[in-house]
Amino acid sequence: MSNQQHDTFLKQAINLAVQSAQSEGGPFGAVIVKNDIVIGKGHNQVTKHCDPSAHAEIMAIRDACKTINHHQLNDCIIYASCEPCPMCMSAIYWARIPTLIYAATAADAANAGFDDQFISDELNKPYAERSISIQQINHVDQNKSFEEWLANTSHIEY
Repeated sequence: MSNQQHDTFLKQAINLAVQSAQSEGGPFGAVIVKNDIVIGKGHNQVTKHCDPSAHAEIMAIRDACKTINHHQLNDCIIYASCEPCPMCMSAIYWARIPTLIYAATAADAANAGFDDQFISDELNKPYAERSISIQQINHVDQNKSFEEWLANTSHIEY
């Protein structure tokens, strides 16, 4: 794909972010492209839907997966108006998107009040040192769902 095409799709993501910032959402946008066609779009809708996971990249992934009726987005490119947060980066990996192109940096977002450095720092700490209390409790049925998954010969791998 040419730099001009990348610029065109990145501009679409930025336009979604600007429109979102002017209305009910946060200043983030994303588009997902497959074979030079936009198959998914999203903008930040955290406050609109009272959903902390409704980030632009997550919304674009949901839209693209619905468009192609599949949970994996191999051979796609995600264009984001800003460097994705840790949650969105994880979703990009889970969706198997092989290429990410973004415009603004995490530092740019932090300057606008969207600083996720605390989360990145927390994820690098052992559980005992995190600000959230994390505890594993053994349960007699803790592996039952995995056993059922493995026994179900018609399950869909991911």
